[in-house]
Amino acid sequence: MAEDNAMKVTKRKNVGLVKSNIDPYITNLLKNIARGKTLLRLRTNASVFSQGEAADAIYFIQSGKVKITVVSTAGKEAVLAMLGPRGFLGEGSLVGQTLRVSTATAIQPTTLYRIEKRAMLQALNAEPELSEKFTASLLSRNIDLEADLCDQLFNHSEKRLARVLLKLARFGQDDAMPETKMPRISHETLAEMVGTTRSRVTHFMNKFRKLGLIDYNGEVTVRSELLTDIVLHD
Repeated sequence: MAEDNAMKVTKRKNVGLVKSNIDPYITNLLKNIARGKTLLRLRTNASVFSQGEAADAIYFIQSGKVKITVVSTAGKEAVLAMLGPRGFLGEGSLVGQTLRVSTATAIQPTTLYRIEKRAMLQALNAEPELSEKFTASLLSRNIDLEADLCDQLFNHSEKRLARVLLKLARFGQDDAMPETKMPRISHETLAEMVGTTRSRVTHFMNKFRKLGLIDYNGEVTVRSELLTDIVLHD
């Protein structure tokens, strides 16, 4: 029965072959969860879960990128977050959230683990190491959300865009790199993340390129140190 359910979940998620470097961190973190764990391989634009669906599991990203969005009753969509390797999503299911309040979509080939709510709660109670690392991740996520809120309230759109580019460039990096390629993201999506218009994003991206802070060559290369020093520091 468990295998049948796993097959149903895998089919619904549009599984495809993912060619990417696998970080063993998540695999090792979840290695003692024997039941209620499913490995999913998603193609670009495949849905992890959708707003309004039953919230019955939490997901851990092993490789790839996932976009979290929400749609208002008026049909307006906003990007809440971009998550990379070692990130997690769907944690609201662990604290009484019965329906998904957002939509999660793979923006490139992505591998992630789906852990059923009951299995995750049992593991957190039984494994102190898992509980400690998960709690630390939750606290880190909360700090990031507070920083995003302050950024939205107090910084103008140029600085907000710079901060978004820096965060995207550091996906999956333990240490900041002088130059990092960021995932392919449209100016429209960047505008949703920054809270401004697409035309403003295009204007600032061109400005950053002229200043040598970023470079276009199929993908966007972010020069993190320069972008931090010149744009983020007054």
